[in-house]
Amino acid sequence: MTRREVHRMASEACTTFLQWALPRLNKRWTGFRPVQQQVCRCLIERLTALDLRSFDAYRDYLRKHPGEWVEVDACCRITISRFYRDAPVFDRLRAHELPRMMDRAHGTLRGWSAGAASGEEAYTLSILWHEALLPRQKHHRLRILATDAQAHMLKRATTAVYEGGSLKELPAPLEKLAFDRVAGPEGLVYSLKRRHRAPVQLALHDVRTPPPMEPFHLICCRYVLMYFDADVRQRCLGYLTDRLLPGGVLVLGKRDPEPPDDIPLQPIDRALRLYRRM
Repeated sequence: MTRREVHRMASEACTTFLQWALPRLNKRWTGFRPVQQQVCRCLIERLTALDLRSFDAYRDYLRKHPGEWVEVDACCRITISRFYRDAPVFDRLRAHELPRMMDRAHGTLRGWSAGAASGEEAYTLSILWHEALLPRQKHHRLRILATDAQAHMLKRATTAVYEGGSLKELPAPLEKLAFDRVAGPEGLVYSLKRRHRAPVQLALHDVRTPPPMEPFHLICCRYVLMYFDADVRQRCLGYLTDRLLPGGVLVLGKRDPEPPDDIPLQPIDRALRLYRRM
């Protein structure tokens, strides 16, 4: 049997396993289909650590050791994140929504990046604030809470040092203003300047659990809800909307399902998945 055939069989076995396992975690196979290879790599590493030879053996292991489902859930956390990801979204925030929020914030604008991975989204907001908005409104302050369920991702966000691929969507003028190029073990990397780190507070939090108590003018929860079933999405949207101030903005990912009608959100731009709290 060739290596390609072995890889194909392993991929098919993992797909079958995920279609069985995901509903038991209140997650949607359709959300995971495009990123299944990332999940399967993690699961195969877990099988190797347990010295299991097949996904069928892993099913038996899960039946005997239900605590292992925590590890399956951890393997299903997708970490695709870049600065200025989906440029039209940040262009809209920069030109319209953030200035509008600043007018309503009365001193301090508060944002929350939920599912922040290694900080690219939260730091993008900080970059926009300092380089594009603050020069026009110098009497405002910015506070951003960046949360993620994975401690190792937040550790990377703490260092705020990134490879070039993480910056490929960030406009070149903002890159030059916000980053220093420094030598890394495998070449040049990009270190975020201290002024852009300062407004961002990092914290461990799973979006499926009750959120921080403070209210926010802006909440970004992009490419997170697409992985959960309808019941979990409804609960998460309730948490998020409850923490939005009236007139505040919720930003979802382009592949996230639209909020149901009973959530008090008014569409700003359906294509960009921007909504305003009613």
